[in-house]
Amino acid sequence: MQRTHSACIRVRVAGSKGSVREYWGKFRVAILPLTPSSSGRRQTRTKALFSRKNRSKIWKISNLTPSFPACHTAFAMSAQAVTATSTSVSEAAWKAIEGGYDLQVHVAPDVIERRIDDIDLGHEFLKRGLQGFVLKSHYLPTAERAKVVTKAVPGIHAFGALTLNHSVGGLNPVAVELSGRSGAKIVWMPTVDAANETAGRVGGPNTKLPFWAKIQRELAATGIAPPPLTVLDEHGNLNEAARRCLELIRQHNMILATGHLGRKEIYALVRGAREMKLQRVLVTHAEFPSQSLTGDEQAELAQEGAFIEHCFTTMHTGKSPWEDVMVSIRKAGPERCVISTDLGQTINPPVSEGFAMFAQTLMDAGFFPADVRVMAVTNPSALVN
Repeated sequence: MQRTHSACIRVRVAGSKGSVREYWGKFRVAILPLTPSSSGRRQTRTKALFSRKNRSKIWKISNLTPSFPACHTAFAMSAQAVTATSTSVSEAAWKAIEGGYDLQVHVAPDVIERRIDDIDLGHEFLKRGLQGFVLKSHYLPTAERAKVVTKAVPGIHAFGALTLNHSVGGLNPVAVELSGRSGAKIVWMPTVDAANETAGRVGGPNTKLPFWAKIQRELAATGIAPPPLTVLDEHGNLNEAARRCLELIRQHNMILATGHLGRKEIYALVRGAREMKLQRVLVTHAEFPSQSLTGDEQAELAQEGAFIEHCFTTMHTGKSPWEDVMVSIRKAGPERCVISTDLGQTINPPVSEGFAMFAQTLMDAGFFPADVRVMAVTNPSALVN
């Protein structure tokens, strides 16, 4: 007797001439034992995604709407519960990220101690079959460093970036222009100096603090504490300084990243970027505490044309549950998501290993290797190239 239950799954229906249609929703699912009696014709019509803990089961889709001809093949992605980082990485996970780009790494040289420098990271990525990375600093431009890494490690593509904090003049069009001329790929809106970001302020939170919070508080203790930065004016619209920066980002075809802005700022920035015809917009680590965007909000921003970034460290360090990111990715769709590590800290895993752990955790949660590849390889490549 078949056991059935309801499950939220994605169904991929392969049609004629290589076309694929996808459906996501709640369906009745029948669980069939993988025995000789269930082989043959039925098995050729139903291919399965085997969970690591339940290899003896296959999924058969029933009551699918819209219906599909018998000759089609259904691939069901079950929503498996994952509550912790998967640290045992399979070859399939490494294969899924092969040729990938990590769009957010924090490595030496930096004002904060790091576990590896940028050239050694290049060698690490090359050994693992990864294509490249974007060097992020909260305080200094990195375009020149990236060019050195690319030359020093043939086969690796390192990209520089700029973060619009007070150390570069805040929302400073001169810094954006010169970074664009230097070949920088990403411009992050304010992060540590954003009005929305309180982790580095005296009187701010004191648990699970990022490494840069100590520097921010030390600066404030010496009297170096310029006013926090925002991209909005008093009416809730993008201010003139932000618009000038966006125009230069557009002219140099760089990626606009939202940094540590708050919810209202992110929406205004994404919509403003669309109006100003920027081609590449990335919502930065959507689950990070100072952003904490819901799955529905992420899906809405994706519909506005933005890619949604999910960072390994946010979940790995307990700042957000793994379950939340799984739900959010399914709502926005892997085709609008990017996975990055945000790694380089001395106490966290090596960058490439963290990248693979992220892939494995997603696969253990029911994502296809192809979905992971879209988020780790296809989408990042499209953004930086």
